[in-house]
Amino acid sequence: MSLRFSWSKSYLKILDILYFIEDTNLPITSDIIESVIHSTYIFNDTILAYYPYIIKAFPKSDIAVI
Repeated sequence: MSLRFSWSKSYLKILDILYFIEDTNLPITSDIIESVIHSTYIFNDTILAYYPYIIKAFPKSDIAVI
């Protein structure tokens, strides 16, 4: 029996997050998202393979999809 890495991939899509930091005009950053993910007990042992990609749900909305 040999040990090897799993070939499966998992994706996490986060919906309905405010695009701007509350009470500011600053957009949310991937660093903020990473710190929130790692501080949540369900995901505290999760290793992100890539930086989170943040987009606005619609051009005129204040909601993001990560």
